[in-house]
Amino acid sequence: MGRARKAQGSTPVKGFPTRSPADLEDRPRQQQWLVDGLWGRQAVGIIGGEPKCGKSFLALDLAVAVAAGVPCLRRFETDQPGPVLMYAAEDAGHIVRRRLQGIAAAAGADFQSLDIAVIDAPVLRLDHRNDRQRLQETVERIRPRLVVLDPLVRLHGVDENTVAEIAPILGFLRDLQRRFEAAILLVHHARKSGATRPGQALRGSSELHAWGDSNLYLRRRDRQILMIVEHRAAPGLNDIEIELADDGEGPALRLRHAVAHEAVPQPESPEQRIVQVLAQAEEPLLQAEIRNRAGARNATVNAA
Repeated sequence: MGRARKAQGSTPVKGFPTRSPADLEDRPRQQQWLVDGLWGRQAVGIIGGEPKCGKSFLALDLAVAVAAGVPCLRRFETDQPGPVLMYAAEDAGHIVRRRLQGIAAAAGADFQSLDIAVIDAPVLRLDHRNDRQRLQETVERIRPRLVVLDPLVRLHGVDENTVAEIAPILGFLRDLQRRFEAAILLVHHARKSGATRPGQALRGSSELHAWGDSNLYLRRRDRQILMIVEHRAAPGLNDIEIELADDGEGPALRLRHAVAHEAVPQPESPEQRIVQVLAQAEEPLLQAEIRNRAGARNATVNAA
């Protein structure tokens, strides 16, 4: 068979657009960053961790970095500064203001000119059609580089453990990202568990972990907070020690030690391979596809 003919002139093409194999990219695209090493440009993902470990502070630090064009945590350069849209479902306005003031002061940014739009509504439900429409209209109006939604558990009433219920919400957010070229950040809780990989400890379906292009996880170890960085298409970083400190202007996170890049670890167990397959998948997979890619048995896939 000959090569498919391209549409002539301005005649609209029906169905899906196609390309020949020779027109496909011959190498991976270079990783582009919103915040260098921490969050990919136009990446969707999660800041996860147990309660009271600094997840909201980290999300706000990223918001200030992007809005003001300053380094996140005074270390990670912002490559794509621009407007930020955020919704804090659990914190009153004065708490959000005080936290942003403290972070801006620590970052050397002008609080009054922060390019952050805070959604001022008592409720936002991602499982309600009207609220999804209003959020989409707000994103279209603000055109943010980054959207922060904190926390996921307060933004819906579905069963997070059921893929069929949580997947439409994640699909809507992915559509927002693609349509408006905005990074999407969800703050989400993790269970207290001995999971080998932090993504396995996230509450709810494994679809949440698999959805993320950039994920940041916080873990308490004694009095320290460890940040684990994970990307779909780039190496992570060595575990980063951070702490919450107040130098008189308000509390803000800061680094405790220097940061180094690390190679992506290779999974050792079948369960870890399954998690990696799900994390790297760009669309839902059938059980047989998961089994083949992970080299695991049906029983292991069913139990994962």
